[in-house]
Amino acid sequence: MTTVGVLAIQGDFAEHRAALEKLGVEVREIRLPDQLDEVDGLIIPGGESTTIVQLIDIYEMRDKLRERIMSDKMPTWGTCAGMIVMAGELSDHRPEPLHLMDTSVSRNAFGRQVDSFEADLEVAGIDGPPYRAVFIRAPVFISVGEGVEVLSSLEDGRPVAVREGHMLATAFHPELTDDQRMHRLFVGMVEEGKR
Repeated sequence: MTTVGVLAIQGDFAEHRAALEKLGVEVREIRLPDQLDEVDGLIIPGGESTTIVQLIDIYEMRDKLRERIMSDKMPTWGTCAGMIVMAGELSDHRPEPLHLMDTSVSRNAFGRQVDSFEADLEVAGIDGPPYRAVFIRAPVFISVGEGVEVLSSLEDGRPVAVREGHMLATAFHPELTDDQRMHRLFVGMVEEGKR
């Protein structure tokens, strides 16, 4: 059975867990480095990116995360703050990301909480009607490397969902909607990675 971990040290990990369980996936909440060995894939949820990175370092998870994601090629998906954590570089001075993806990211690119919004997106790899995406104090990709596939962009052309091999990152919060298609896409990546 496919087992997906959700980094459960801060943020909306419970919502991701619920979405995965609706798809019949076994879920583990990850709080310690060794628990990363028990899962086939990982979601780094939305929340507060500076706090998530501080806790990753307090729990001494940085090296283990990089090993599992980069060396073992464990499928990993970062949503909102998780996208910031996975970035190659940030336009801000903090936090220090994990430098996983060939991306440059700007935190809080759309402003404060009151500037949160929803948008209908066409997402590559997802069939059916446009995907209603929820953006809350969302980051945005400033640039992506040649090996990074843009799956979805806003009307102004700014990318908000990308894939680089076994890694997925979205500026929006799929766990806050009843639409399971983004989670299904990621579970497919995890199952593909097990073959």
